[in-house]
Amino acid sequence: MSHKIRIIILSILLILIFLFFYKVLLSEKTYQPRSMIGKSVPEFSMENFKDINRRITNQDFSTKEIVVLNFWASWCVPCRIEHPMLNELKKKYKLFLVGINYKDNASNAKKFLNELGDPFDAIGSDSKGEVAIHFGAYGIPETYVIKKNKIVFRHIGPLNQDVVKAIVALK
Repeated sequence: MSHKIRIIILSILLILIFLFFYKVLLSEKTYQPRSMIGKSVPEFSMENFKDINRRITNQDFSTKEIVVLNFWASWCVPCRIEHPMLNELKKKYKLFLVGINYKDNASNAKKFLNELGDPFDAIGSDSKGEVAIHFGAYGIPETYVIKKNKIVFRHIGPLNQDVVKAIVALK
């Protein structure tokens, strides 16, 4: 092969590589979690935060009429902000609350609950973040309302009075 043909082939190859990388750089990179609204609660099993001899699974509350499931952690500042709203959902509205402690240190989580109160009927420990992935959660706090084993509501971020009203309206 002559020297000119090699240069032409190499040039075409470099242009193709450049175009490929350019296209990748311009592509959408935003993570879009799948929507779980209207779908059944995903199957999961995790450590029980309150009773280490027992696991928590999706079957533990599948017979409940309505469940508020909240991903939280002691290191999460917005979780601290929303905690009074969770206490209100439990005390005032008597809802069944499931907490999922996300990638947290157990002793720090216990201190958090001792300081701010424990509104949860059950708490699972999602130390690796696997349950959060099944739900499509990508940040905490994140709250789901489950009605008759179907996810009917999702809120990303700390709860506020408007969100509490929306959750109570689903009863």
